[in-house]
Amino acid sequence: MPWARNVTGRCGRAARPSGAAVDRTAGSTAPPGRPHRRDRRAGPGTAAHRPGHRRVEAERGKARTRESGAAFPGRARNPADNRPRRCEGTGMSDPTGTCADYEISCDPDRLDPARIHHWLSTDAYWALGRSREQQDRAIAGSLNFGAYERASGRLVGYARVVTDHATFAWLCDVYVDRAVRGRGLGTALAAAVRDRLAPLGLRRVLLATDDAHGVYGKVGFAPITDPEKLMVLKTG
Repeated sequence: MPWARNVTGRCGRAARPSGAAVDRTAGSTAPPGRPHRRDRRAGPGTAAHRPGHRRVEAERGKARTRESGAAFPGRARNPADNRPRRCEGTGMSDPTGTCADYEISCDPDRLDPARIHHWLSTDAYWALGRSREQQDRAIAGSLNFGAYERASGRLVGYARVVTDHATFAWLCDVYVDRAVRGRGLGTALAAAVRDRLAPLGLRRVLLATDDAHGVYGKVGFAPITDPEKLMVLKTG
């Protein structure tokens, strides 16, 4: 007798003997006169057999999925929760990319120069006392990024880049309105700058910060490894 293994079927039941008859029409080894479990389940009079039942169940399933948010990762939100959601902008590849309740744009016509000047001249340690005339000239000579509240269009964050569009760029004047801090807008602005400059093939993009290393580190900025090569000309 040739070698053979004893194979058991699902749930420990013995496998069908090799000579057992098979009902090819029903796809079952059930005894004659006894419908296969699958046929009994979908037989006449059952819920699964009634016209429209499958469609209704499918629609109910979709509704449950929408309510749970499983079909739309990151979009589900309790309608009663009106708090602005955190902006996850570190992956934006479009300089006018969007996040939950804010958008970032490079359109200079959308800027609010008076608001920007007030922010920087009164609340930014590096620009305290800066005149409006100086700020306006800085904006005119820079590549500007504005973060806007989608519902109202109000400017809530700003950053600018000084660059020759070929070899070098300096990121500066990054500011987020105190009322919306803690929602990732600073990181989103830095990411928008990074993605906007990427196609230019710049050799180096620099910035200076006293306390926001973690924000910029999230989008790829790192401490200079050779600071001894840098020098500054103090003019005032």
